[in-house]
Amino acid sequence: MRIFAPKNKTKGFEMSITALTNLRDYLTTALSIDDMIWLRKEMDNFLRGSDGRLVPYTKEEINAMLDEAEANFAAGRGISHEEVMREWDEEISRMEQEEHEMAEAV
Repeated sequence: MRIFAPKNKTKGFEMSITALTNLRDYLTTALSIDDMIWLRKEMDNFLRGSDGRLVPYTKEEINAMLDEAEANFAAGRGISHEEVMREWDEEISRMEQEEHEMAEAV
């Protein structure tokens, strides 16, 4: 018996539970926790619109998100711009090194 997830009525596309599970497993290994949290919020926002379109945030929602972000940063749950840029530079260097090593191996 084949089991399908709910049909996407706007595109007529169906994915099996197995395909969805594989996608979930891939994303949980490929994304960081922060990326997964961001993706979840994006999906929640997508689902807020009954016709599949994103619904704009209200001013109150935006202010609440800013307040939450400021509180998290003040509590030490954030990182500075300098730290983000340092991590980004390290990641780029690591990727360039991997590309160089792969090119040498060929």
